[in-house]
Amino acid sequence: MGGHQGNSPKPNRRALFRGAAGVSLVGLAAFGREAKSEEGRVVKNGRIKQSLVHWCYSPFWEIAPMCKVAKSLGCVSIEILDPKHFPVLKEHGLDCAIGQIDMSPDPPFLKGFNNPTHHDRVIKATRDSIDACAAFGCKRVISFTGMRDGIPDDQGATNCVDGFKKVIGHAEKKGVTLCLEMLNSRVSDHPMKGHPGYQGDHTDYCVDIIQRVGSPNLKLLFDVYHVQIMDGDVIRRIRQHKDYIGHVHTAGNPGRAELDDTQEIQYPPIMKALLEIGYQGYVGQEFIPTRDPLEGLKQAVALCDV
Repeated sequence: MGGHQGNSPKPNRRALFRGAAGVSLVGLAAFGREAKSEEGRVVKNGRIKQSLVHWCYSPFWEIAPMCKVAKSLGCVSIEILDPKHFPVLKEHGLDCAIGQIDMSPDPPFLKGFNNPTHHDRVIKATRDSIDACAAFGCKRVISFTGMRDGIPDDQGATNCVDGFKKVIGHAEKKGVTLCLEMLNSRVSDHPMKGHPGYQGDHTDYCVDIIQRVGSPNLKLLFDVYHVQIMDGDVIRRIRQHKDYIGHVHTAGNPGRAELDDTQEIQYPPIMKALLEIGYQGYVGQEFIPTRDPLEGLKQAVALCDV
């Protein structure tokens, strides 16, 4: 397994976006006016249920304007956000495709199921998220292996299996699916573009954990950006692991930027592959904008609307 040991610093998400091209107070106001007044939806086919990942776009829009942006695009969800925002989603007729885990003050991916010393805290946070999401009608909750911190990969996988088995019954009872996210450990120049030291940094490693837990309520969060960096062969992997994919994220590579012609991933064939395997879940747009965020989202949503 790749990736060196060590913890990524807690990301300051607003700081991540300083210097993004074209962003100003005047520009942000213009984006909001455009989203509010736009008549035509970007989504025409709607066979892929698309979602906006909250943290990527929260520096540009508060939750209510972001809901308007999502609706104007034809997206049906805003995801990975504080449950306090669920009433606003409901007001706008939007889903939450997948719920977050609150591990404050740490980012949720630092301490996970691979380390027994964190199990009590991680399991409580996971149960709390399951309960909040179930009450709203959100059917998925994100989960992570955590950082290696000197734990051998085989032992980390066993620890994950043991930890998940302690909470999966509660998820089953509440009708919520936990989605274990594979993250890349290669990119080290930005705290949200890569996660050096993350243990679940290969698709097969995460799928093995899921298979060993043996519950339909534990699946894989298939993040195309991370899979491309660590494993590649994205479409073949989608077909291979079709029974275990519970959620999907997008971003351009290299750089986790827009889904445009500067990146190496071709998203329309990937979306078609998801349709071919009968995928019924959501696809969350999780790129970090480098230019006008609304224009970037329009382009990404159109590309994925196959």
